[in-house]
Amino acid sequence: MAVPATAIPHSPTVQFDAALIRKLSRQGPRYTSYPTADRFADSFGMGDYLQAVNQVRALGARNPLSLYVHIPFCDKLCYYCACNKVITKNRSKAEVYLTYLKREIDMQGKLMGDMNIVTQLHFGGGTPTYLSDEQMGELLAHLRSRFRFANDDDGEFSIEIDPRTVTPERVRTLRNQGFNRISFGVQDFDIDVQKAVNRIQPEEVTLAVMNAAREAGFRSISIDLIYGLPKQTLMTMEQTLGKVIAANPDRISVYNYAHMPALFKPQRRINEDELPNAETKLDMLSLCIRRLTAAGYVYIGMDHFAKPDDDLAIAQRQGRLHRNFQGYSTHADAEMVSVGVSAISSVGSTYSQNEKTLEAYYERIEQGELPIARGTRLSVDDLLRRVIIQMLMCNFELSIRSLELAYPISFAKYFETELEQLRVMEADGLLSIDDDWLTVSPKGRLLIRNICMVFDSYLNGKQEVKPERLRYSKTI
Repeated sequence: MAVPATAIPHSPTVQFDAALIRKLSRQGPRYTSYPTADRFADSFGMGDYLQAVNQVRALGARNPLSLYVHIPFCDKLCYYCACNKVITKNRSKAEVYLTYLKREIDMQGKLMGDMNIVTQLHFGGGTPTYLSDEQMGELLAHLRSRFRFANDDDGEFSIEIDPRTVTPERVRTLRNQGFNRISFGVQDFDIDVQKAVNRIQPEEVTLAVMNAAREAGFRSISIDLIYGLPKQTLMTMEQTLGKVIAANPDRISVYNYAHMPALFKPQRRINEDELPNAETKLDMLSLCIRRLTAAGYVYIGMDHFAKPDDDLAIAQRQGRLHRNFQGYSTHADAEMVSVGVSAISSVGSTYSQNEKTLEAYYERIEQGELPIARGTRLSVDDLLRRVIIQMLMCNFELSIRSLELAYPISFAKYFETELEQLRVMEADGLLSIDDDWLTVSPKGRLLIRNICMVFDSYLNGKQEVKPERLRYSKTI
């Protein structure tokens, strides 16, 4: 008799090796896409997107549809934030934005609405709960009038919230409006750390929201932590982890704070003298891994932990895990349509990104056009490398034989140069490779970005790149 996925016992699948991390950590992409968004070209426009939609339609594909809705507004500025957001208390700006957003939804609905069923919906930002109950209800009704949605049992409908902006009553309303997954930031419970990043969020506020989400029947509760913030210490991290584990969320993300004030202006308000040094950050990461795995969470990859019976952990065990612009997902076969300023869609073998400023976004919609500013059409080589990077990021292994069956290549010949680099990593203990499999070791999982970078032809000089210096966060 088959053993249910939720009954499979879990054991720690990631190993912290400080010496190896010190040796290999470098700047690199997070691979929410391949090619990465910095490779998108301005020459890609609405016509290219329409062609991609027509090609998907011509193939007769009936894959599920994933919708992403970007709400850029926030009440207050968090100094660490690197998101595309608009800080304002002028609520009329949201009214104007919603008018244009609905017009974009109308256009996308005409293109895609009758072709696929929406099985995944994600509201991100900014702060989606910047919208009032009434605004949110009207927006959701508009979406449902243009797209067909799966029922609550089959669909994954999630929203990012700021616990400081919602009450337990608002949480219940969000569940009644159709959301069944909820995520929010904690960062650190320590009040001095919160003051240093301009995000005062009392512990009781966060816990009240979590309790309300459980009582309202949300299927999954996810929280975000950040290590490396100003005034953060191992002690504050230890205390925060203890409180988070006691609160028992289904998923936990632990992000490395990347201090890049030259790129992100809000970070210039952070006192660099108060940032923990590199060694302390490594100790924090080690602490997070020890505490969370000891508490029974499974390391999914790229900062993410989940309970063994969570959909992400089950999907990873079954080889169904996927990675997209919202992180890890169980919807590997979904076309992704994203609406709102700066939002990125993935349809067919293309990526497309909307205008990044409200002014440009509004202007394009006034012209009756989809507000696509740039994008890219994937070549056969891009598609091949995307599959490899997805497999490694999600499953930590790659079946070479399966890849050769799907693509007319000899892996050893096509990736001859890459294999030379992989052999060096094999000697360091990051992975093992033979004729059939490339398998990432437990100590290599933390450095999975390094391994994937070997297959990135844009980083390795095999593709034409933009002349300006690219900037990424460190892999660890």
